[in-house]
This record gives sequence, structure tokens and C-alpha cells, in this order.
Amino acid sequence: MKITLNAPLDMHLHLRDGDMLKLAAPLSTDFAGAVIMPNLVPPVTTPSAMQGYASRIAAAMDGAAFSPYMTLFFTPMGEKELISARETPGFFGFKLYPAGITTNSEGGISDMAQADSTLKLMEEMGIPLLVHGESHGFVMDREQEFLAVYRHLATRYPRLKLSMEHITTAAALQLLDEFPNICATVTLQHLIITLDDVAGGALRPHLFCKPIAKRPEDRDALLQAALSGHPRLMFGSDSAPHPRCRKEACGCAAGVFTAPIALPKLAEIFAANGALENLQAFVSDNACRWYNLTPVQKTVTLHDEPMTVPACYRSYGEQVVPMYAGETIGWSITD
Repeated sequence: MKITLNAPLDMHLHLRDGDMLKLAAPLSTDFAGAVIMPNLVPPVTTPSAMQGYASRIAAAMDGAAFSPYMTLFFTPMGEKELISARETPGFFGFKLYPAGITTNSEGGISDMAQADSTLKLMEEMGIPLLVHGESHGFVMDREQEFLAVYRHLATRYPRLKLSMEHITTAAALQLLDEFPNICATVTLQHLIITLDDVAGGALRPHLFCKPIAKRPEDRDALLQAALSGHPRLMFGSDSAPHPRCRKEACGCAAGVFTAPIALPKLAEIFAANGALENLQAFVSDNACRWYNLTPVQKTVTLHDEPMTVPACYRSYGEQVVPMYAGETIGWSITD
């Protein structure tokens, strides 16, 4: 069995910077493009910083056909600043982080009222808003508690294209169906694991991410929505490489590194559930339609031949451990 995907896209990707960028970027070149997260140190907050980062990504991709859809770390801005951002080549939208909620987000928003005038302008200009939707409450309830914020944003700014990033709960899917101006991304790991896989036995640090994996019923609802071809649900890996020493340590860094195995594992999941015909929409068509994207021309053929996932990736003095490290998965990419 095989499938050929046209212009697969990753709608939420961390590539980091420096030596880690050089390691991670080539491992995403099976995609035609990706929405690149801006939470570097320091975060990417200006068009000039964004252009510089895009240039470093292009160099790390070493000529691969790949479009980085660049985001800016959301900070309150005026009209001139927003126009400058919108007119910068490669600009895609803004990523809003609640302050301190995840990796390198300390400069995020602590009061949504601070964002009001900027969001009104973004709505008028057609600039998308991508949101890491968690509160600072109990860890299992953070996404649930943030749904009220999404509801407020979708109601107050009805023409704003609003993306709920890396959703993990059945309740978030219900909100997706409630508002036509909301879309959502979901990761590979949240289609597969629950909190039990992370911490039900011996702690598995390479499966720890934020938002944290939830209950079986949440995982099952997300999987069914993806398999059924929900028109406003799209793949965003949230692939987040960290050095091995920061994962296998006290204060384990949040993030699952899935970029090298994302497309083969998705093909395996969709095929096993008799839904392979809906994979194209999940990894490309829904995003292209929602955001009016025209990706670079690229096809990727996958087939049901097993592949062994490397135990780790080593380069530039770094070791990064992927999901399914050292294990065999059922599908692979045809060279």
C-alpha cells in the first residue's frame, strides 16, 4: 500500500536557532513548508529579526524546496508596525503566548486587555492570530480553562482568523465547531499518547510536552476528528527539539521531537483506521484552503514498509532523541 501526498505542510514547527537549527531544519524537508514558531531567545518580535531568522532557516535547509511561513511573537503594536509586518516577505501571522506558559514565553501577554487594540487592527488587516491556549491553573485543566478566552476572542473579533494551537481535549473540538472563524492544529503525539504514556509508569521525558497529554477520551476524540477529515483541523507537529541533556534531567524541557517520523507515522495511523484518503486534507488541503496558501511544488510518497527510527540524531555537538527512538514503525518514505 502507498500514498503520494501533494505539498504536505506542518502548521506548527519549532526549528530553534544556531547549531540546533542546523540539526533540525534538514529533518523537516519532506514538508513543502511549515509555520515557524518565534519563541527564540530573544523572541522574534520585529520584521527585521524575522527576516534574519528566515535567512538562517534557508541556509540550514541547504537548497531544499521548503517555504518557512514566518510568525512574530505577539506584542502590542500600532497600525504602522502591523503594516510593516504584513508587507514583509514570508510573514504569516502572530503567535500569542500567555506569559510564562511554555518554553521562552516569559515576554508573552499577562492580560488579554493589553492586546485589544492590536487585535482589532489585525482583524481589519486580515492577519491571522495563532494562540498557545493554556491558563496557569492545574496542569490537566489549563486548556479547558483557556476555552473561555478563545470564546471571547472569536466573539469579539468575528473576522479574525484564529488558530487554537496544538489542541489536546475533546472540549476544544466542540469549540472548533461552535465558531466558523476558528481553526485548530493537532500534533502527532496527541493523536497517539495519553498522560499514562508519559507518567503512568517510569517517567518518559521524551514524551513530555506542553500542553501535556490528556485522557484517553480526549486522545480518541482528536484522532477521530483527524481521521474523519474535519475541514478546520490541520496537522501541526509542534516538533520541538531539545538537547538530550535537557530532556533527561531535572527540570525536563517540554517538547516532543517528531519531525523525522511525522509523515510515515501519520500514514500508518490513517491506513490502520481505513482513512488514508483523508490524510491529504489533514496535512495540506485544509490549511491551504483556510489560509489561501500556495505551497511550493513537492510530492512525498509513503509506503507500508517498516523503518527503524534512529536512537538519536547527532550533529554540531548536540544529541536529540526523536519519538519512537530505536523502535520500528510500519511506514516509511519512498526515496
